[in-house]
Amino acid sequence: MVKLRLKRCGRKQRAVYRIVAIDVRARREGRDLRKVGFYDPIRNQTQLNVPALLYFLEKGAQPTGTVHDILKKVDVFRELFLNKSKLKN
Repeated sequence: MVKLRLKRCGRKQRAVYRIVAIDVRARREGRDLRKVGFYDPIRNQTQLNVPALLYFLEKGAQPTGTVHDILKKVDVFRELFLNKSKLKN
């Protein structure tokens, strides 16, 4: 199973995170399948590769709680819903 998870980067007391698609059995800093975004909580900046995120979400990847909140803030789930409704028509 694949999860969308935060991977810690940066230095001490100045953490930044990569949003990665990673196997659920891998540790936090383990080998990821693909980097799909970037999140800086101090500057409150987010950069996302939306097509890659939609690909993993369509394949059944589960976001963690924090990643879910980040994706909800930028309306990725609405795009996922619109893509699914277009495929049905």
